[in-house]
Amino acid sequence: MELSIVEETPKKLAFELKDEGHTLCNILKSELWAGKHVKSVAYTMAHPLVGAPRIVVETDGELKPRKAIADAADSLRKKMAEFRQELKKFRW
Repeated sequence: MELSIVEETPKKLAFELKDEGHTLCNILKSELWAGKHVKSVAYTMAHPLVGAPRIVVETDGELKPRKAIADAADSLRKKMAEFRQELKKFRW
């Protein structure tokens, strides 16, 4: 995965995630919306086979967009660890 910053201000961050698709973008978007300082979050993808998805995150300014994204990623990491533990209860 390659992340590149497209635009950054104190309240807004736009970045692209090369070689990623809707799966990661949707789960990250959903997790970002759970943040109380996030005012808006969206992503666009010109075509699933061409180009990189662009995610735009805006906050109220009390929390920097980079911190909001890091917090969302940490939260997802914890949720995935819990999910992994639940899966271990089953024999595949």
